[in-house]
Amino acid sequence: MVRWPLLWARRGRGPPVAAAAAALLRAPGLACCSFPGTGGADMDDILRRTVAALPPYETRKQPPELQELPSQEFVHFYRGLQAAERPAFLAKLAADYGVDHRLVSELCGGVAEAQDRDLGTLLLAEDRVRYALTPRYKLLIGHVSRLEGGVKFLVDLRADILQFLKSKSADSPQLREMNEVLKKLLSDWFSIGFLNLERITWQSSCDLLQKISEYEAVHPVRNWTDIKRRVGPYRRCYAFTHNAMPREPLVVLHVTLTDEISKNIQAIVRIGPSPEMTEDVNKITTAVFYSISSSQQGLQGVELGNYLIKRVVKKLQGEFPHMTKFSSLSPIPGFTEWLLGILNIQIKEGKSNKIFTEHEYKEIQDIIGEPVLESFKRLLSTNEWVKSDKLVRALETPLMRLCAWYLYGEKHRGAALNPVANFHLQNGAVIWRLNWLADISPRGFSSSSGMMVNYRYFLENTNHNSVQYLKSKHIEASEQILSLVAQYQKISKL
Repeated sequence: MVRWPLLWARRGRGPPVAAAAAALLRAPGLACCSFPGTGGADMDDILRRTVAALPPYETRKQPPELQELPSQEFVHFYRGLQAAERPAFLAKLAADYGVDHRLVSELCGGVAEAQDRDLGTLLLAEDRVRYALTPRYKLLIGHVSRLEGGVKFLVDLRADILQFLKSKSADSPQLREMNEVLKKLLSDWFSIGFLNLERITWQSSCDLLQKISEYEAVHPVRNWTDIKRRVGPYRRCYAFTHNAMPREPLVVLHVTLTDEISKNIQAIVRIGPSPEMTEDVNKITTAVFYSISSSQQGLQGVELGNYLIKRVVKKLQGEFPHMTKFSSLSPIPGFTEWLLGILNIQIKEGKSNKIFTEHEYKEIQDIIGEPVLESFKRLLSTNEWVKSDKLVRALETPLMRLCAWYLYGEKHRGAALNPVANFHLQNGAVIWRLNWLADISPRGFSSSSGMMVNYRYFLENTNHNSVQYLKSKHIEASEQILSLVAQYQKISKL
């Protein structure tokens, strides 16, 4: 988020803001406005001036009064706050300008009294309660959204709220409620019908290519040659955009076009075809989604990625009618951390080995010595094990087995614990193939011991699989995955 200088340096009221209004209305957007007439407004003062009262129920259907100047003032005050001041400001906004709980309580009594009257009276009483449940700050949010750049400001504002809630720098029931109000509004504003699917090519604008490079969160872009390859032949890059946030990709999907399902990321992002090559359409039968990145933290929880994959599949089917295979090549974030946790428990509680078979245990013991679990934990946490070819070969089967269980068997509230697995399973994909040494970058070894997984999209079954997973948390998996899971259950005596 852009940092702005603090515009209110002294306390006390300055001259009326009317003199600044004309200049503000002439300004083309948020980025070039200032409020020289606001004086030394503090948090309480700025909120009293910018957060309008909820109109009476009887006038609720009248067109809302234009609130551009107060909304501009709020935006600039917030941007002028230091990072440490923002949590308290948002907490005050949420607590002091939310729902009038006393009024809601009184109106609920009216609903109870209307139970014995006619249906129209009851519905009217219920509607009054619904209206009273509108937080005052929701009106401000609506006015800000109509400013030029206002939607982007609100997306960034929610990103701040999420950060404050996570870090506990500000946390309250009211702030959590404000987060949910913003999430609901953003979900409506960024619904699939308002999104534009845009293909990114080397002919796209430089600033858009720059943002695509900066937002890449799965496999970092090294340089301009790298991004040129990723948007060149046998590659596709698509992004969702929104008219209210021009030139801002919301979520980005990278695809490689090939004749087989990829099992190694280096062959995609490191070797890749030359940007000067010409595509041979006859060699393209498979689309592999190797990276999907959300670029707007404030849209967390707003479903975009699943819709993007579906739209891209239809786009590719139109371009390549003979394309039959769709799959991801996905990282497995959290696996190494999960395994280290398992090792900590077994070491601390002195449990017998439930990770390796007797043969595996002896083979690893011969390489690293005693104590096996403690030494394995150290090698795993430092990635030192990858320096020994013998140890790499000895660990392939047990690590593949453990990782299959992590993806298939470890759950959070009934859903897959791994967030990437949960995402693709919700979309109706199948856990299809686990790939050994598929990502040999330091990041790949640290997060998943170098493994990656293909989530296969069988288009004729995706809707059924998605419903089954969402309804009963049933996971579809291939024979390879199920076999590895069965081996883990046998060894760990689950």
